[in-house]
Amino acid sequence: MTTGRCRYRDMWPKLVASKIFKKRLGSSNFIADYPSYHEEPLVGIVDIDHNSKITLDDHKDTQKYKVFVSTWNVGGIAPGEDLNIDDLLETCNNSCDIYILGFQEIVPLIASNVLGSENNEICMKWNSIIRKGLNMKTQQRDKKLDQRDAEKHVCPNKEENPARYCHAPHDFQCIISKQMVGIFISVWTRRDLCPLIRHPSVSCVGCGIMGCLGNKGSVSVRFQLHETSFCFVCSHLASGGREGDEKNRNSNVAEIFSRTIFPRGPLLDLPRTILDHDHVILLGDLNYRISLSEETTRLLVEKHDWDSLLENDQLIMELNTGNMLRGWREGAIKFAPTYKYFPNSDIYYGCCYHGKKAEKRRAPAWCDRIVWFGEGLKQLEYTRIESKLSDHRPVTAMFTAEVRVLPELKNMQSVFLSERFDQIKTPFEVSTTDDFVPRKRSSFRL
Repeated sequence: MTTGRCRYRDMWPKLVASKIFKKRLGSSNFIADYPSYHEEPLVGIVDIDHNSKITLDDHKDTQKYKVFVSTWNVGGIAPGEDLNIDDLLETCNNSCDIYILGFQEIVPLIASNVLGSENNEICMKWNSIIRKGLNMKTQQRDKKLDQRDAEKHVCPNKEENPARYCHAPHDFQCIISKQMVGIFISVWTRRDLCPLIRHPSVSCVGCGIMGCLGNKGSVSVRFQLHETSFCFVCSHLASGGREGDEKNRNSNVAEIFSRTIFPRGPLLDLPRTILDHDHVILLGDLNYRISLSEETTRLLVEKHDWDSLLENDQLIMELNTGNMLRGWREGAIKFAPTYKYFPNSDIYYGCCYHGKKAEKRRAPAWCDRIVWFGEGLKQLEYTRIESKLSDHRPVTAMFTAEVRVLPELKNMQSVFLSERFDQIKTPFEVSTTDDFVPRKRSSFRL
């Protein structure tokens, strides 16, 4: 044991230096279904319009896309082969256009994981589970729609739903997937939207040990859909339920906002910081607690008195009167606190402890949250999911997002959604086996 401690002590400076200096602020070093296509979009007309001297802001239409967002601290528990995430994805009967799934603690936060190389196998397992869940959900939905249409002898209306009319593929593809220690975010879109997405990039910020390691911090992803930029920030902020610990979380947010930098792009006109983007969503185990005594908190939880608890919720107070997240928005919380449970139970941690183990008690709190910034986002749902895998409950939200579309591209969309376009063979086609094989730097094959 002593030898092991000495070995880590001797390795510490080298490992820390490697983590600090090798971490790229903003890059295309991520996993995706396709090879890197962010520098050369499939639709040439997009770059032609960007290079044009004509101002196009007054000549853009808008379309609405449905966006699903989830956050889940899985407590370092590796997913089993039989893990079913249908409940996590099934928040409504209709599939969304874009899915963002954020996780925290996909690996235990021990020294070997924080200081060592990242375990890509675990994020590959999660991606495989997500792929199976999304595409099975879509197949079941399309089967029900076909059966309903057959029973009613009704043909889909081309104007109302060109995708259904053309029988375009609705399977989902991963466009960005990135891990930093235990923080992991995976972004999926309908396959027919992939050609319309440009400039995907990631930026990692460590706020943990020594203020720079990745046991706490954020993994941010950005991309542009048509003419609108999206940024999703998956975070795991400082823990602690003592008075004043919320200041550490606010400090983490400040660090994430100031240190997250994305590439400017080939024309130097892309958003560089989180708040530069059109649509921004912050998700994760934000770890904000309830500023009440543990006894009072537990009593109010037993009564399901959410209003009294939320009046003392640290994140809500920061949203309303703070400095770092003031002006951000969150949907109404109408569900029980998501932390901290005994795994595989509905019992909050600490409620059965007495005597010497009393110090292990944790007051319930809404640690897992989803908040947003910017105009053009409308939240449709905000709820928690009753998975008992870890000591946190997953939280999901659904939004509609307004997206600016060039008229030329809007007219071309029927081409992308047609059988004729589906028959075109492109270099981005991937196999459909279940084995994840990492490809050159930034892609994987399924």
